[in-house]
Amino acid sequence: MAGDEGFYAAAERRIEYFTVGAGIAGAAAAALLGNVRGGWGVACGAALAWINFRWMKQGVGALAKLGTAQGGREKPRVPRSVYFKFLGRYALLLGAAYVILFRFHTPAWSVVAGLLAVVAGVVIELLLQIFGIVQSREAGSANGDA
Repeated sequence: MAGDEGFYAAAERRIEYFTVGAGIAGAAAAALLGNVRGGWGVACGAALAWINFRWMKQGVGALAKLGTAQGGREKPRVPRSVYFKFLGRYALLLGAAYVILFRFHTPAWSVVAGLLAVVAGVVIELLLQIFGIVQSREAGSANGDA
């Protein structure tokens, strides 16, 4: 089970890297096509997607630890700070998106395209796993590759 946790943690790290890479590639493509504001919007949207992914990962990790620590209780207690982090994440992201769109006059399509960088990161990770480019340690040692 501990090997699985390491495998999943590595997959989450790769998704973060792929999200940043997709954001940089999208921003560069938009800027090279002559839309500098669009490139800025893609970069900002990708940064927001990356922050959202990290905070969501941290929140889920905190809930998992709470669930494990309070496993024997009939009614587990969830601290209010966990709720605040989950809801505060959305408020902060909406506020940042508002500023990016309406104060800097960035095209909406570019911010949405940047927000989809996390989807690109997940798809790349899935393709790596489907085609066997990334394997768990157990599968590699069972095949004699380790």
